[in-house]
Amino acid sequence: MLTLAIESTAHTFGASVVNSKGKILSDIRDMYQTKKEGLEPRKVAEHHKNIGDLIIEKALKDSKKKMKGISFISFSQGPGLPLSLVEGMRFAKLLAKAHKKPLIGVNHICAHLEIGKLLTKARNPVFVFTSGANTQIIAHEGGKYRIFGECLSIALGNALDKFAREIGLGFPGGPKIEQLAKSGKKYIELPYVVKGMDVEFSGIVTHAINLYKKGVSKEDLCYSLQETMFAMLVEVTERALAHCDKNEVLLIGGVAANQRLCEMLNIMCRERKAKFYAVPIKYSGDNAAMIGWQGILEHKKRESFDKIDIKPNWRIDQVETIWIK
Repeated sequence: MLTLAIESTAHTFGASVVNSKGKILSDIRDMYQTKKEGLEPRKVAEHHKNIGDLIIEKALKDSKKKMKGISFISFSQGPGLPLSLVEGMRFAKLLAKAHKKPLIGVNHICAHLEIGKLLTKARNPVFVFTSGANTQIIAHEGGKYRIFGECLSIALGNALDKFAREIGLGFPGGPKIEQLAKSGKKYIELPYVVKGMDVEFSGIVTHAINLYKKGVSKEDLCYSLQETMFAMLVEVTERALAHCDKNEVLLIGGVAANQRLCEMLNIMCRERKAKFYAVPIKYSGDNAAMIGWQGILEHKKRESFDKIDIKPNWRIDQVETIWIK
């Protein structure tokens, strides 16, 4: 069984061919980037529209498969930027209709979780999902994925990108902040806001921006921003481990590429005698391979072709995990 998958929830348009054993036969992607500005939804959607055919064609070529050998089409149905999601769905529907293939829409966040499990030894972890638009502490309890904590306003990835944009680093800003943080020499006290199991990042970023405008070193601010926000995330993750009585933590999503965040979570896990896993950096950001694997897991799911639509606000706790026994 083979699926051709399409990912288009935000800045990245990707296509991948994945088989039923979890082997990734191809993984092609292209990310919308800027030198100074942030994401502009219409420009991102235009980017996807312009490169979609090329990305899909290359994914098939790299996999050495033809459309006649594809069992079904998988695509990211949500959550995400509406204009970006529409472009991905448009390509998926055109392919499905032209080649008479079934079409399966999957939850983008679910796909992050399951590719993490596929590529690591984690079996039943507390997931720390950190991306541009989402920051959530997730675990599978009572027959479904449940959110035990999340950001109250801006997510971790977007918070880092917002600060990066304000100090002229462009998009994506997270990797550039990580590099600057390594040169930071002084910790600057910033607001630390944890409310129960939830975290709040917007005030921290605003405070850091104001300090930068007053002349505080951007290297010190990048270092302090990371240390503060990551510590908040580690705190609620540790509490989730205790509450869910689990002994594994799996870091997923784009910010999982940050080595300092991995280090802090690993230290906490060692102290609790728990195991820490991070999804491989190659698959930490948005990619179509994870959409393909999620499609494989849900291959028995069938929806009316004409009724399939995007779900920009689709939460993971609304997904029926029919593939988990």
